[in-house]
Amino acid sequence: MELSLFLLFWYGILHAFGPDHLTAIADFSIGKGRRKTLFITLAFAMGHGLSLFVFAKLLQMVDLPADLLAYADTVSAGVIFAIGSYLLFMAATDRIHIGRHMHEGKEHVHIWFGKSHDHSDADFNRRTASALTVGALMGIGGVRGMLVTLSAIAHNDVGPLMVVSFTLGVMVVFMGFGYIVSLINENLLTSRRNVRAAFAAAGALSIVVGSSMIF
Repeated sequence: MELSLFLLFWYGILHAFGPDHLTAIADFSIGKGRRKTLFITLAFAMGHGLSLFVFAKLLQMVDLPADLLAYADTVSAGVIFAIGSYLLFMAATDRIHIGRHMHEGKEHVHIWFGKSHDHSDADFNRRTASALTVGALMGIGGVRGMLVTLSAIAHNDVGPLMVVSFTLGVMVVFMGFGYIVSLINENLLTSRRNVRAAFAAAGALSIVVGSSMIF
């Protein structure tokens, strides 16, 4: 059993290195502080693991054609493409802003979309919920790979501990990559020009990754 859990943990690490996953983490973490990035990456990983667990259980009960399962990857691609289009649109229409203020003797930089800056807990909770939802949607695209792995080590018997092991593997990569993005935010996104360029680059990359998955 311990070997099976370790294999799923390792599979979670390998799975998380997919370009679509790292692109999504970058899209959600860009312009955020370390604390927000931490919660966003955690929410994304949890949504990803929960989605895989639910759909893996569903596919055990319903025998779906392999061709139909292939379309699950299109969901992930569509999510990435849509996020990229949104970021590129916001950058092109000059709707990404940067502001600074002093807090406890330290300067804080805030980046936001639209006309007004919402720094409330409600806005933070909304962004975390969005990351959880996107993680769940993108988890659909990983169902086939997880079922293949489970069939090799556990005869498709998906248990909670297996999903936890997989999710922990995903979290290791997501949080590490999110930390790198947070360092970029702190050291490079210090001017409006840099912020617009970073969001435009993230949006363009997302469109490229999403398009390559679809076509």
